[in-house]
Amino acid sequence: MFKGISLIAGEWVGSDRTFHNEPVIGPPDEFAMGTIDMVETACKAAEEAFWSFGYSSAERRATFLQEVATQIDARGADITKIGMKETGLPEARLEGERGRTVAQLRLFADHITAGKHLGHRHDPALPDRAPMPRPDLHLVHRPIGPVAVFGASNFPLAFSSAGGDTAAALAAGCPVVVKGHPAHPGLADLIAQAFHAAIQKTGEHPGVFSQINDGGHSIGAALVKHPLICAVGFTGSLKAGRALFDIAAARPNPIPFFGELGSTNPMFLLPSALAARGDELAKGWAGSLTNGAGQFCTNPGIAVALAVQDATRFAQNTVRALDGIAAQTMLTAGISAAFQSGSDHISDQAGVTSELRSENSSRAAGPQLFTTSTETWLSNPALQEEVFGPLAILVLAKDMEQMQDLARALQGQLTCTLHLDAADQNDARSLVPILERKAGRILANGFPTGVEVCDSMVHSGPYPASTNFGATSVGTLAIQRFLRPVCYQDLPADLLPTS
Repeated sequence: MFKGISLIAGEWVGSDRTFHNEPVIGPPDEFAMGTIDMVETACKAAEEAFWSFGYSSAERRATFLQEVATQIDARGADITKIGMKETGLPEARLEGERGRTVAQLRLFADHITAGKHLGHRHDPALPDRAPMPRPDLHLVHRPIGPVAVFGASNFPLAFSSAGGDTAAALAAGCPVVVKGHPAHPGLADLIAQAFHAAIQKTGEHPGVFSQINDGGHSIGAALVKHPLICAVGFTGSLKAGRALFDIAAARPNPIPFFGELGSTNPMFLLPSALAARGDELAKGWAGSLTNGAGQFCTNPGIAVALAVQDATRFAQNTVRALDGIAAQTMLTAGISAAFQSGSDHISDQAGVTSELRSENSSRAAGPQLFTTSTETWLSNPALQEEVFGPLAILVLAKDMEQMQDLARALQGQLTCTLHLDAADQNDARSLVPILERKAGRILANGFPTGVEVCDSMVHSGPYPASTNFGATSVGTLAIQRFLRPVCYQDLPADLLPTS
């Protein structure tokens, strides 16, 4: 079904060293590890490809994106099969994620065909202006060069080899070198085959897409350090992302590192809403919290409410809802172990009450719920950190002023949510200016799991949610990360870029 080796500039390349995936069911599969030489070859090929692909028409790049989507769909059954084996994600989830992935490729194709990515601005010449004439000025966004992409463990399709970073870079005109994620190398292999087939079908330069199998930390570091790489797209843990971000910043020529690193996605349950529909909110929170074993970057890990009887009932109802949800398979044994360690660490903190502790296993996690006071939460940084999985903390505030204090103390978030009714408008009005400084997306009366792929979506936030709060990794604005503005002064019209 898969090659088991890396795709480097149109060639399938192996090595002497191997590693195995960690399937949920069935025997493990063997893959050849990536090497530093592969990094060098892939980056040189990407630079060579840039001189044709980066200056090609938007229609040509759109055709390539469309063909990649077609080739992925053609392998749909095999992608789902190996994805279920490697990640434990259910069939419906993988089918839906594949649909989102190909839809994103096609959306970006339509976006660039319409010229929406160019950001064209024109100030016509004013030769007779006094005291000085103005030249003719055109601003157009142009591709930056080869981009390195690191796939995510929790979205093996939508945020990995063919995911948002890769799709955005290719739409911009930037060749891509992907470091395959070790959690799903078989699935990544099939996606690389789809790219290879699309390159052959459309006649694009083979350096436009390469994928290097996992080869340890040295491969990732070498890719970020390579002088031909012009930007990095990353989705993963704060620790790994920060290490790569520091490498990118320490280069002789520092490059942008677009990292999406994690978030606790706090929800604020305002008094009238909690009193009127607390039972409904408890069920909704439990469902959102445990969706996909809580392995979403937008998982709502914190809820904040006033310390009143309604909050007590809300906590009890959340426990009832969570108690009926069985432990779920996690993406890797390492993620499961980290979740267990994080749960135990939260439980051991002074001032924290364990409302529900479910049993975990070596590869499965059950929901965990804790409560604490705002004073404890504010004084203990451990309670403010993301625990990746179905774990949540209900933080109780004395009054709205203390709830605002908590909001001001938040680190950067991908999302913040307000649950409110009409009577809560004034309280909400006091929170919104605070929350818009903290998050890339603010929701009302919803749950943040699930990110729509569209023009207006923002999936980023202030650090540590992301390393660049002025960008987004989801939606058509994601393409802008891999473009830069260039001003053309008095150039003849036939020399100006048109796509």
